[in-house]
Amino acid sequence: MAVRNLIILNNPAHWIFDIEEVEVVSAKAYLTDSRYAVMKNARVFNLCRSYRYQSVGYYVSLLAAARDHRAIPSVTTMQDFRSQTIVRTIAEDIDDLIQKTFSKVTDKEVSLYIYFGQTVLPEHRFIGRSLYNLFQAPLLKVTFVANKKWLVQQIAPISLDQIPEADRQHIYEFARSYFSRKRFRDTRIQQYAYDLAILVNPSEDKSAPSCKKALKKFAEAADKLNVYTEFITKEDYSRLTEFDALFIRETTSVNHHTYRFSRKAHAEGLVVIDDPWSIMRCANKVYLAERLALAKLPAPRTVILQKDALKSSPESLGITFPCVLKQPDSAFSKGVVKAADEAEFREKLTFLFEKSDLIIAQEFMKSDFDWRVGILDRKPLYVCKYYMARGHWQICNWAGNESSRFGGFETLRVEDAPPAVVQTALKAANLIGDGFYGVDLKEIGEKIVVIEVNDNPSIDAGVEDLVLKDELYLTVIRSIISRIDGPRK
Repeated sequence: MAVRNLIILNNPAHWIFDIEEVEVVSAKAYLTDSRYAVMKNARVFNLCRSYRYQSVGYYVSLLAAARDHRAIPSVTTMQDFRSQTIVRTIAEDIDDLIQKTFSKVTDKEVSLYIYFGQTVLPEHRFIGRSLYNLFQAPLLKVTFVANKKWLVQQIAPISLDQIPEADRQHIYEFARSYFSRKRFRDTRIQQYAYDLAILVNPSEDKSAPSCKKALKKFAEAADKLNVYTEFITKEDYSRLTEFDALFIRETTSVNHHTYRFSRKAHAEGLVVIDDPWSIMRCANKVYLAERLALAKLPAPRTVILQKDALKSSPESLGITFPCVLKQPDSAFSKGVVKAADEAEFREKLTFLFEKSDLIIAQEFMKSDFDWRVGILDRKPLYVCKYYMARGHWQICNWAGNESSRFGGFETLRVEDAPPAVVQTALKAANLIGDGFYGVDLKEIGEKIVVIEVNDNPSIDAGVEDLVLKDELYLTVIRSIISRIDGPRK
């Protein structure tokens, strides 16, 4: 089914441009005509005069969401426009670019107009594109004020009649360029039931959640299941509304663009793995420690340390040596260190406190390997043993030679893994949600201990897929399809 690009206005006569790729519709028709209510695969570009709460423009985007149409701006973006605090918080992501762009401006206030992601002045094109990526609306006016540094005072969507006269000659070209982009053409829409974006970082090192071969297998599995796949990067933030689902295959963190991608995708009604709450819960070891303790799941003895811990003796804090110190947002063995004695404890703790106000201290549990249970939709998907790197206490030794950086592995059928390992992993993952998780556990004698629950677990070709092979990738894609077809959260 072909994609439909709809421009919605209070009065369609105000749109004087003839652009082949779009249909111009009155707001009244969009809200009341049953043809639009049942239309599939529509993108709605809302150019109504006002987006205030319960206005006609507001209801255009609200009904677009209810109809599974992609609205620009979305109701979420409309709400963001209303809060100066939210606007400034989001704009902090591009603060350096803002300061650089206006560094030579002597005025105390500057207004910038952004039309379909473009600006009239070439020197403003980067800041214009960046602001459009953060606050998607077809026509925007951004006001900056200088107060020791340049700040965004207001971001407001504008209507066609609010465009300065000098800029109007550029609108047709900007609009034509915007709607003639390859991504708006309907060739692939006719061939695939759904569109899936896979977020990757081409420059990420071997700690990436999936190797290139595994990524290719995800795309092949999607193709077999009639799902179009496109690999996107952090530069494609503005394109999220083109897709039905987002699958993140880049190392996630809360204070990071991966979390912002996840949050925006969820707000726009896309299916997303990893969802924002899973990223937030798994990324922070303080949260995990508390959840595991409340659920009475076996875990290493854990102490949450604040900066005043440096004034106390380790014994008074309940610390025994050796111990493991973790940044709350550590991942892939990075931000995790071992302290053998009090001197090393204080030295490494001081360093870690430079990055975080809270640090996790855990008892050290020596083992030859860690269990990893991959869980999707509250069901075990794969089980691996990850052996410690040669001469090291972790599965990855980032300080070691590349040839010996990682330990070996062994992939088992789920039914061949110790039942206690699988069941404990399921209980731990269920504390987080129903997404895609990798639960790390240790087996100490007859005791199974949960080390952590990871969102965005590793799927590398020839490792986690060794038992299920292509079926592993198909299972993940089927889960995404099921979530698209099911009720949206």
